[in-house]
Order: sequence, then C-alpha cells, then structure tokens
Amino acid sequence: MSTPIVECIANYSEARRPEVVEAIASSITGVRGARILDRHSDLDHNRSVITFIGSPEAIEEAAFQSIKKAAELIDLDQHHGEHPRIGATDVVPFVPITDVTMQDCVAIANRLGERVGNELGIPVYLYEQAAKSPERQNLENIRRGQYETLKEEIATHPDRFPDFGPARLGPAGATVIGARYPLIAFNVYLSTADVGIANQIARVVRNSSGGLRYVKALGMLVEGRAQVSMNLTNYRGTSVARVVEMIRREAARYGVAIHHSELVGLIPEEALVDVAVWYLQLDQFTPEQILERKLYSPESIQASETGGTTTAHQSFLDELAASSATPGGGAAAAYAAAAGAALVAMVARLTIGKKKYVDVEADMQAILEEAEELRLELTEAVIRDSEAFNQVMAAYKLPKESAIQEEGRNSAIEKAICEASHVPLEVAQKTTRILELAERVISSGNIQAISDGGTAAALAQAAIESALLNVRTNAKMLKNQKEVDALRSEASRLENLTGVLRSKIRSILADRGGIGPG
Repeated sequence: MSTPIVECIANYSEARRPEVVEAIASSITGVRGARILDRHSDLDHNRSVITFIGSPEAIEEAAFQSIKKAAELIDLDQHHGEHPRIGATDVVPFVPITDVTMQDCVAIANRLGERVGNELGIPVYLYEQAAKSPERQNLENIRRGQYETLKEEIATHPDRFPDFGPARLGPAGATVIGARYPLIAFNVYLSTADVGIANQIARVVRNSSGGLRYVKALGMLVEGRAQVSMNLTNYRGTSVARVVEMIRREAARYGVAIHHSELVGLIPEEALVDVAVWYLQLDQFTPEQILERKLYSPESIQASETGGTTTAHQSFLDELAASSATPGGGAAAAYAAAAGAALVAMVARLTIGKKKYVDVEADMQAILEEAEELRLELTEAVIRDSEAFNQVMAAYKLPKESAIQEEGRNSAIEKAICEASHVPLEVAQKTTRILELAERVISSGNIQAISDGGTAAALAQAAIESALLNVRTNAKMLKNQKEVDALRSEASRLENLTGVLRSKIRSILADRGGIGPG
C-alpha cells in the first residue's frame, strides 16, 4: 500500500498584505510532513487559497496551525473584498487523495472543528460530506449574509448556531470545515466592466438557478472586468468545456465575449484531457494515448525495471489473493460493481454526440452523471468494506476478564458486525441502481457498445449476489433479531428486483442485439 495522502485547499481572507499570507504559509510548512503544492492570491477578492498535502495527521495539524495564525493576523471588522466570507480562515475542505477514504476526511473535519472551537474559541460549521444536517451541505447556506449578518444572528437564530465553538463572533469570524471530492475553482473574465452581465450569466449557468449541474457561480467585478467566478464540484458530471461554451453563448446575447479565463489552485489532469477531447472531437480517444502517461505509468516503470509486465490493479488483486482476511468478498463485490458503473458511463459517452442518438442524448447525459457518482461511491466502498471487517476483528480482541469488560466487548462486537453488514448492503443497493442504468443504455444506447452494456449488467448482477451473500453471512452473527430481520428483508427485496431486471435485460439483448442466452 502507498502512503496515505490528504489534500487541504484552505481559503484565507487576506491577499493585500503579502507578509500575512507568508506567515500563514509558514505555519503550514512548519508542520513536519505538510507540503504546499500551490498558492493563489487575488487582490480584488482579498483572498488567498493555499493547497497543501501530506499524511492525515500532518495535514490536520497544519490546518489547525494556519487557522490559529490567521486568527492572530486578520481582523474581519477591517476586511473588505469582492468574495463572500465569514472568517479569517473562511473555508477548510479536506480531500481524499491516496489510501484515504471520505470517511477519514470527515473524521479529520470533526476533530479539527472541535479543537478549533475549544482551543481558539472560533465558531465552526461543518459542510459538504461532513455536514451534520442537509441544509449545511452547501457552503452558500452557511455563508449567507457574510460575516456582518452572521455576527448579528449567530447567538439568536438556532439555525445559525455553530457545530463547534461559541455562538458568538470575534474579529476572526467563523470557519467552515468539511470534506469533499476534488473541486475546480475556475473564473471566466468577460470583455466588459458591466458586472450586471456577469451576474446574469452566473444565474444561467449555476445549478441552484436551474443551470448546469455541479456548477456554483457568482458575478463579480475583478481587475476592472466583469467576472463569472465558479466552483465546479464534479468535473466528470459537468465538464469545464461545457461550462465555458455555455458562458460564451450567453455572453454573445449581450454583445460581449470571453476575454480570458483563470484557474485558482490546481486542476486534475483528467479534467484538462476532457476539455481537449471535447474541443477536438476525439471520439475514439483513450487516456493510454497520452505519451507521458505511458512513459511514467507504474506499469511501464516496473516493466522497465524488472523486464516483466504488470497491470493497473495488480496491487488490489495481490492483496485479494493474500492469506489475510481483508480485502475479501465484500470488497471484491464493490470492485466489480464499480467496474459495472464504469462500463455504463462508457456506453453513455459513446452515445452522446452521435447524430443517430440525438433523441436520447439528454437521457444519456443524466445516466453518465449518475453512473460516475456511483462509481466513486463504490470505489470508496472497496476500502470501507475492509475497514468494517477490521473493526470486527479488533472488537473480538478486546479484553473480557471482568463482567464490565465482557459487556463492553460484546457491545463493540455487535456494533462492528452491524456496520460490516450495512456496507455490503449499501453496495447491493447502489449496484441495483447500476443494473437499472445498464438496462437503459442497453435499450437505447449506442448499438456498437451493446456488449459493453451487457457486461456492465453481468458485473452488476454478480456484485449484487456477492454483496448479499456477505450481508446474510454477517447477519447470522448478530444478536439483535430486529436488525437481522431488517437486513434479510432488504436483501430479499433487492434479490427479487435483480431477478426482474435480469429477465428484462436478457430480453432486450436478444431483441436489440441478437445476443441471447447460450
């Protein structure tokens, strides 16, 4: 296994005093194991974004030290800038990168939030995946009215009480801490100083106003130009190219054009490749055609060093084949399900943009977005399943010398087995949805990829059967009969639904592709 890596993209309400930004950056690099990847300061926004990575422990400590330093040096009562803010350290999201799950990042957010609230006396709100209530998932809801309004409402409005820390604001304001998937901060400048046009375009493109999914946008005046400032929260679901083209068309309505665009912080390579594929219309492109990927891939490096060959997922398969209990059948089920989701996304992509399938393009786009979300969640479940079973084994190792110890041990075992039952159940539930999506791409997607859709369905069916086998095996060890009955009931429901879908898919494959059983 490689070293666990977490990324933090912290936003600080200062850009006009370089010495303050430098002091904050130094507080980060002063923590052993934390490394800054990128720094971006915008004078008009009066905001700096520092991206740093490292081990979970190092990043958690570095984030705390930076929040502490920002609180010492930034006074929100004196702060002015174009960008909305409620705190000296405004937003601190954690992103899982390598051998770290989203649940790990949520745990980091909770520990850091509690520490900031207790030790620094700064109110903390949890957002995105770490949010404790649905209405706090979106940053915009928490930041409503900015620092000035929150200062008045935090002590009197229950819906504005913080998750940690005091219900009052000092000059450091409040801090929003959370866990999320990779986000692209992207700004488009227009050939006009009319910020009203930028506001109109932002309203059209952002999801909350009925625009593009996974797009958050605001209109601003920056460096004398109207700017559409955006966060793209899922670049796989809504590509950068699609956003740019929508802004270009909307700008033309007002007689203006895109002057230039700007990237804040870092961007995944995959997002840039998607832009190139979209604009060049490279319908048959595969990432393996990128020279540098071939040259520097682990497979190529290992092959050149050993004279042999390897595969992209050899590490997981090696672990699966090992004599250790984890990863096991539940992880393998999630792995197969993620592969099924990937194939559904592939068929949708091969259908979108084809004249022959223009009538189903909207449906394929929706399928693509959902399949990619499910693929991410199921990929995480591969790790979650192993972690859940490791907790079961850890519970069995607890001492039981006294009656109190034995009672605590039994309680821990029951809780751990319950969690170990629910992870594969979630896998089965999500995979049932993949099977439904597979039916749709098989039914109306690109006929040239019908076998890929059929393979997606076959993988999903196997994953569901495997996941439910793990559910029933774990449920047998539970003492809570009510919980056992609920697990078995849901497993039976999913099994029946899978049977219905399997029959429909076989019929469609026979009718549409001439691919029948046997």
